[in-house]
Amino acid sequence: MKFSELAYNRQSTRAYKSDKIEQSKIISCIEAARIAPSACNSQPWKFIVVDDETLKNKIAQATSNKLLPLNHFTKQAPVHVVVINEGSNFTATLGNKIKNRDFSLIDIGIAVEHFCLQAHEEGLGTCILGWFDEKKVVELLEIPKNKRPELIITLGYSAEEYREKKRKNLEKIMSKNKY
Repeated sequence: MKFSELAYNRQSTRAYKSDKIEQSKIISCIEAARIAPSACNSQPWKFIVVDDETLKNKIAQATSNKLLPLNHFTKQAPVHVVVINEGSNFTATLGNKIKNRDFSLIDIGIAVEHFCLQAHEEGLGTCILGWFDEKKVVELLEIPKNKRPELIITLGYSAEEYREKKRKNLEKIMSKNKY
């Protein structure tokens, strides 16, 4: 599959089939994320694959609440991948301070997109979640206090049809030589 096909056809999946995901496909997605570039090669990520149904459902409960109707689809996904910020290495941390920018978040974003594009190539759907009860996720997965879960990726076979992308026109997001 060409990259342009991956980019145009990958979408956030919010309805999943109950089919089990082959371990080899999960490993393929993690491997794609593993080889992503990062500032000063710090690779500030760890991926916790949650496929135990009871634990996965508890993580799903931590992604939604009764007040806001967000993420109620997450229990359908057979796997959740929790992305942990392991922190940058010394050189990247120094760069963070000098440039007042957290490069680990950029790096994690790149790695997660590698994961999601590989998942799409494998015939899987994904949805990247930033809205969740961080304290509950830390507790459920026994994440050390000096580490932070940044994102959760739901993973499974999509039960949705492709939706036409609605994006801003190129002229609205691009300029040349000045703002």
